[in-house]
Amino acid sequence: QVQLVESGGGLVQTGSSLRLSCAASGRTFSRNNMAWFRQAPGKEREFVAAISGNGVSTYYADSAKGRFTISRDNAKNTVYLQMNSLNPDDTAVYYCAADRTMWRPASVTVQEYDYWGQGTQVTVSS
Repeated sequence: QVQLVESGGGLVQTGSSLRLSCAASGRTFSRNNMAWFRQAPGKEREFVAAISGNGVSTYYADSAKGRFTISRDNAKNTVYLQMNSLNPDDTAVYYCAADRTMWRPASVTVQEYDYWGQGTQVTVSS
């Protein structure tokens, strides 16, 4: 049974940093894209960042460029999201996702990801 478990969320002040982790179990994802999405209250789930299976290619939403960094450690079957210069607009539940299909370009759409974590809350106060 595949599980994705996020951790690292919390309540921080504007300008702070957080590092989210997503530990996968049940299968290896070293050949699969993984991504972070987020969902704020009353809004649809939106793409934040994605990373290819080998970690060479990364993709970011415009809102994340220059502030967030996605990375992965395939030996630990874990993906990370380093978030810097946080502001209240970053407040959301952050979800980790994995693509079942191997070796294809990473997608920014929710529908292309097959496995999801339960989410971790990030709250940024002004």
